[in-house]
Amino acid sequence: ARKRLKPLRTVVAWRGRAEWDQVMVGLYCGDSRLQQEALDRVSAWKSRYGPKMPLAVDCTAELIRCKVLDSSGRLKSHELILSYGLALVRFVNLITERKQKMVSIPLRQLAREVDIPIWVVDLRHELTHGKLPRLALCRKGCDVVLDWLRKTYWSRQLGNNLCEEGEDEDEEEEQEAAEANAELDNDSWE
Repeated sequence: ARKRLKPLRTVVAWRGRAEWDQVMVGLYCGDSRLQQEALDRVSAWKSRYGPKMPLAVDCTAELIRCKVLDSSGRLKSHELILSYGLALVRFVNLITERKQKMVSIPLRQLAREVDIPIWVVDLRHELTHGKLPRLALCRKGCDVVLDWLRKTYWSRQLGNNLCEEGEDEDEEEEQEAAEANAELDNDSWE
């Protein structure tokens, strides 16, 4: 008789599905105090997970951090442009980097393949090589990219459901959720 092997447990930086869901809701809620709490939690995850942190989580956190700084009124316009700019450049570069195999493919083509608006790639180009854009354009780019991340990454992890799961969820379902979250690597959301 074959012996049934127990599935391997995967270690992740978050405590479980509830914490994951809470952070996602906190990041996207629009309340800067709750967003800061979610950013603090992501920082804790990053300290535990290091380079294994999913790129989407990292990019989301950097963009939300810009919005929190913006709403605080502590930075000047030029400083905000630089902050948003760095987060947007990193987003475009990191998202398209994995699609750049051995052959160099234009960023605009890669952006089309993953459904990122072309004007975001153009904004990245201006931030990197040209004159700095207006703050309003950086804010709009941030909002568009955060929406893309929410639809393309975060909502998929939640099964397109922001409702809390029932308290009577059994251990096997929790294990499946933990394993699914553990597979949130750089390739899974491209």
